[in-house]
Amino acid sequence: MVQKANSSKSHTLEYMAIASVPLVLVLGNSMLIPVLPAMKKALDITQFQTSLIISLFSLTAALAIPIVGYLSDRFGRKVIIIPALIVYGSAGILAGFGAIWESYPVIIIARAIQGLGAAGTAPIAMALVGDMYEGGTESQALGLVEAANGAGKVISPIIGSLLALIVWYAAFFAFPLVCLLAIIAFVWIIKQPKNQEKPKKFKEYIQSIGKVFKEKGKWLIPSFFAGSLALFILFGVLFYLSDILEKKPYSIDGIMKGLVLAIPLMGLVITSFTTGSLIKKNGLLMRWLMNIGLALMTVSLALTIFFYKNIYVFIGLLTLSSVGTGLLLPCLNTMITGSVKKQQRGMITSLYSSLRFLGVAFGPPLFGWMMAVSHQTVFITVASLSLMTLGLVLFLIKPDRKVS
Repeated sequence: MVQKANSSKSHTLEYMAIASVPLVLVLGNSMLIPVLPAMKKALDITQFQTSLIISLFSLTAALAIPIVGYLSDRFGRKVIIIPALIVYGSAGILAGFGAIWESYPVIIIARAIQGLGAAGTAPIAMALVGDMYEGGTESQALGLVEAANGAGKVISPIIGSLLALIVWYAAFFAFPLVCLLAIIAFVWIIKQPKNQEKPKKFKEYIQSIGKVFKEKGKWLIPSFFAGSLALFILFGVLFYLSDILEKKPYSIDGIMKGLVLAIPLMGLVITSFTTGSLIKKNGLLMRWLMNIGLALMTVSLALTIFFYKNIYVFIGLLTLSSVGTGLLLPCLNTMITGSVKKQQRGMITSLYSSLRFLGVAFGPPLFGWMMAVSHQTVFITVASLSLMTLGLVLFLIKPDRKVS
């Protein structure tokens, strides 16, 4: 009994250390969303330039993630994660000084560097979970990673709004502190399993990845697309909300704005954690939850076309959409992580994360463009995309009753 209790305590500490990494990653975008209007005014920049503060970070990360994934497969997860956190935090300091100097180019350069650091954080942590755990424990850990991701999204708008009371760019200087805490947790708690097989040469490695897609691409590619779409909608909606909440008829700003932004994300967090704890390796349950989640996203986003003027109904519908996302993502994470051997896991999870980052990168600028057309254009588009993805998942993603 004592040994079992110690094991449970050890797992809890490991979960917390691993979860700190996606938490750091999420702060990179979500903490800045509430201050984007203030940043736009202070730097006298356009709506498109403002969206690049989010998009360039995510785009750089998306391009770097596959390379970092290969390096993590070859040299180990911790060897990548810790330096990545150092780069991430240091670039936050540079961005902060860029804001003090009122230099938009310096901020943009710093955000691109932060994106490089971000590439070695949550995507590699997801692969590390697959290395360290098996069966239901792996699903639970992945659910926690997604929940930590979501929890970061919930608290970060509130933290960003609180820090903005000091000065709008204070959030940039918070990054190194959070990174330092994650580094300490990782160094002291995480003991990475040793790779028993000799790493493949790059050519052999790429061939092995190609073989994975040849065998499993029919469901793997739609899974990647579904994960990317979920993040595209999530961050696009956050960008949209951050802009409209300060305008009439809502006139919501400051801490209250951060709290309103956090409401839909709370639905994501609770659902992600619950889903990760329940699904274990049950493929049939995963299929049901993915389809229900996408159906919920489609219906709730479609209804916002008609009910966006009532703030209570509007936020409620966006929360339902986030609940749908919370049903979808843990199932995708578990299937994708468990679909390959340890030696290819870093690359596969990194490709998946890369596409998720592309979803985040394109969300704000595309939503900004659609917002200039009309509210209806925004939500007709995302509801239609959700419906299309539901069709892909329904007909192409059919996991076995027990996922490996």
